[in-house]
Amino acid sequence: MLPVLYIVVPCYNEEQVLPITSQLFLQKLRSLERAWKISPESRVLFVDDGSKDNTWQILCDLARQDRHFKGIRQSRNRGHQNAVLAGLMEAKESCDITISIDCDGQDDLDAMDAMVDAYLDGCEIVYGVRSKRDTDTFFKRFTAEGYYKFLRLMGVDAVYNHADYRLVSSRVLKEFANFKEVNLFLRGMFPLVGFKSTSVYYERRERMAGKSHYPLRKMLSLAFEGITSLSVKPLHIITGLGCIIAALSFIGVIWSVIVALTGNSVPGWASMTCIICLLGGVQLTCLGVLGEYIGKIYMEVKGRPRYIISQRTKEWEEI
Repeated sequence: MLPVLYIVVPCYNEEQVLPITSQLFLQKLRSLERAWKISPESRVLFVDDGSKDNTWQILCDLARQDRHFKGIRQSRNRGHQNAVLAGLMEAKESCDITISIDCDGQDDLDAMDAMVDAYLDGCEIVYGVRSKRDTDTFFKRFTAEGYYKFLRLMGVDAVYNHADYRLVSSRVLKEFANFKEVNLFLRGMFPLVGFKSTSVYYERRERMAGKSHYPLRKMLSLAFEGITSLSVKPLHIITGLGCIIAALSFIGVIWSVIVALTGNSVPGWASMTCIICLLGGVQLTCLGVLGEYIGKIYMEVKGRPRYIISQRTKEWEEI
């Protein structure tokens, strides 16, 4: 029996690129159907993340024109990770496999063929991994690659150069539904579920239309989210740093006593200022890291919903 595939596409203010990429998604779906790799009941599921432009109206029109298109709309903008999660949870009861992909057309759709083949060979999760970053600026390439290495150093089991282009089976999604975190970093959470997995490599292209909705500020926020949501190593570093500073301070106290007893003490304003500034900076940094973890605990304890679906597109009607 052929598996039912749902392509999950998060959207936020994508009215410029959506008319282009929606047809590309449909072509790929039909291509997989013709190759007898997926069921004709497969769909493209768009998730409108509270867009302020005509994205939702375009999705409704697409759903009326072709049965392969479906859409859900969040009650407000909740962010990319929550939008992907909403789509996956919406699809898990209706399909056998999902492939999450961004709406901008940068990810290579042909990689889906290899993903489905890997699933048919027994893999439950297939990660789409960028083979190179030629389309990125030097700054973005350097920081992104450094970040993945830093994640590893912090103990986060994330796939190198993998974002949110992945195939996940419904079996995995049903287990993943038990993960109740409010602070989401999906690319680091799916490896925690386990099951057989593999990677498919592809080249990423330039955005087809419109502009990116992930500026440096959001990328840094997501990067910090990944570290603090999946690793307590920063707290261990703070503990180690505190022990080192305490040891140095103890040595300094002994040295000060010896200098005072030998009568060689000389008042030093500069040295005292440097010590105070150093200790003050370290303490504030440590308090900031502790505050981030406490803030996450605060949000988790509240147990607020991670997404709220306010609308769904109507069933397809031939027009």
